[in-house]
Amino acid sequence: MKFDTARLAGLIAVAAGRRPADLCIRGCRLVNVFNGEIEEKDLALHNGFIAGVGDYEGRQTLRADGMFVSPGFIDGHNHIESSLLSPANYCAAVLPWGTSGVVADPHEIANVLGLAGIRYFIECARKVPLDIFLNLPSCVPASPLETSGAKLRAVDLESLQPDENLLGLSEMMNFPGVIGADVEVTDKLLLFQKSVMDGHCPGISGRDLNAYVAAGIGSDHECTSAQEAAEKLARGMAVMIRQGSQSKDLEKLIPIVNDSTWHRCMFVTDDVHPDDLVGKGHMNAIVNAAMAFGMAPARAIAMASWTPANFFRLQRRGALAPGFVADFSLSPTLNPWKPVRVFKNGIEVAREGKLLVDPGSWRVPSPPESPMHIDVIDPQDLLVPAKGAKLRVIEVLEATLFTRKLIMEPKIENGCAVSDIERDLLKAAVYNRYVPGARPAVGFVHGLGLKKGAIATSVAHDSHNVITVGVSDTDIISAVSAVRECGGGMAAALEGTVEILPLPIAGLMSPLAAPEVSAKLRKLKACVQEWGAKLDNPYMALAFLSLSVIPELKLTDLGLVDVLKFSHVPLFEEV
Repeated sequence: MKFDTARLAGLIAVAAGRRPADLCIRGCRLVNVFNGEIEEKDLALHNGFIAGVGDYEGRQTLRADGMFVSPGFIDGHNHIESSLLSPANYCAAVLPWGTSGVVADPHEIANVLGLAGIRYFIECARKVPLDIFLNLPSCVPASPLETSGAKLRAVDLESLQPDENLLGLSEMMNFPGVIGADVEVTDKLLLFQKSVMDGHCPGISGRDLNAYVAAGIGSDHECTSAQEAAEKLARGMAVMIRQGSQSKDLEKLIPIVNDSTWHRCMFVTDDVHPDDLVGKGHMNAIVNAAMAFGMAPARAIAMASWTPANFFRLQRRGALAPGFVADFSLSPTLNPWKPVRVFKNGIEVAREGKLLVDPGSWRVPSPPESPMHIDVIDPQDLLVPAKGAKLRVIEVLEATLFTRKLIMEPKIENGCAVSDIERDLLKAAVYNRYVPGARPAVGFVHGLGLKKGAIATSVAHDSHNVITVGVSDTDIISAVSAVRECGGGMAAALEGTVEILPLPIAGLMSPLAAPEVSAKLRKLKACVQEWGAKLDNPYMALAFLSLSVIPELKLTDLGLVDVLKFSHVPLFEEV
């Protein structure tokens, strides 16, 4: 929201008490994120801004009846695509939970569609009431260890600027490239030296961390221990405490938050699936979890509003103060926070969990066509001839993106390694969806627990090829075929029967509203759990099995990846 002379003069006049406010909310208990206090004051709104806190008159009056008021929540790092919702439906899902803004990294759609995908997000951001700020993706592709749908250089990112919704550079995942001063990486770092640059450097410490921070990178959301987070705080980084559908780091990292560090810490979701958005909430869920772990309510709210706004230089946002944008929610209780009325730019947009505006009126643009060039699915491509006595196996871990490398004996049938449900050893494959005729890479996974059937998804970080895991090759082929035919999606197949959640927007997102997507996803998960799956959300875990920038062992369309070595390794271990 921009000021002109008349708007600024009008706001000042209302703040000074010379003119009545558009709306005065009386009987509030305001959460002051600056001093941690709860203030019993009236809130005066004018022209989309907070004019003042105190005793005011308004053309209209709303009685809060002692309800608490919090600034609008701001998610400091997320990927809208991972909600499986279009930007418009994502907005409709998070607004009723008190979220007024997100700092999104369109990294996922950029890996599929390149600049066209980012431009689609930019245009959507201009149409929806949610503040969607974008950090431009730094690593497309994320690594040379997989095939993506695009390659973005510094000059490509520069072509998108300037835009009021673009803030800076998003998570620099290529930490070896930063530390080694790779030319393509430094070109991007130089382009954004005057902007905010987000980090992604799991486990980096000592001189390597010094080198990474020296490049100008200001934050990290990959800390999984208090010790790691403390070192990064000491080197000047802001720590994003992640609590999403897959990675849940809040409990481990809360000990780093104190009177000296809280202003350099913020809550982020990174990835939240639609069933969690519908059933549990968004940033309010993290705030409530932090309070349940003992954090003071005002501080928990500040870390979901003021600290991300301050770090990302979002002027006039993140607090209930004169001149700030009138984004806030009202809750009958402070702990837990239950947003029953939500205001955006001074206008009530949601009440009792229901959106008060019609998303159909936002007129968002149509998305670009999704690439899906898997032309032939040949059963012979899934055969794994035995070439040794030991297999490198990916172990899936609960509630983390990290995996472990296991060495296991293969089960051999007719000279080929096959799935072994007795030891939870399942075949996995990644199909390249960008290059016609490419053969899949095949590996093995432990920890999913499937006893029958197969699952497949085109949400496969970071290049979003089609990844599948299953007990039988026949079911694997059925699941992958269903995903291909929909232009992307999530599928579960068993003996000729297939359940599918189509994701035709870049193979990542559905055009349906969050409750519908959530219902389809729940049905898929119920199928898979009936087949023996151990994890709460096997599809989320599957989506990260190809993420070749988070240790330890992953599978891309080009083969098995040892992330610590940043190179491909053979499927069979040499003894």
